[in-house]
Amino acid sequence: MYSKAEATQLRQAFWTTFGQYMAPVPSAEGVPTNWINYKTGLKHVYFRLHADNRRAAIAIELTHPDPEIRELFFAQFEQIKAMLHETLGETWRWELHAEDTNGLPLSRIFTELTPANLFNRDDWPTLISFFKPRLIALDEFWSTAQYAFDELR
Repeated sequence: MYSKAEATQLRQAFWTTFGQYMAPVPSAEGVPTNWINYKTGLKHVYFRLHADNRRAAIAIELTHPDPEIRELFFAQFEQIKAMLHETLGETWRWELHAEDTNGLPLSRIFTELTPANLFNRDDWPTLISFFKPRLIALDEFWSTAQYAFDELR
């Protein structure tokens, strides 16, 4: 078991390593991108990466505080679901009603890798191999799909 400080240090080291690994990869539009803190350009729509001592996950999270507007965003993603899954090369899970770690409501489209342990450096290549192609595919998807959300801006 790690102390809180050790866990924080390992977490920071992993995300720094992943960020450095992804830094030379341009976005689908050919520009440098902050892959760790990806900007969708749409308020309340986030691409989230998560890893802990049990699993890793990559998700599209819809966090609008108004449940009806959040459902509109989710429905819009459902309209382009085939395009998303085709670009990703796999099918992700869809949750209209979920909660974040603070208990706040959100909707999410995601996939997970289990078992995976961020705190085991031997798992880092597996984690990077899990995140990298999916994040690049999400970026490729978003480079065209974002325009489907113009009316919801």
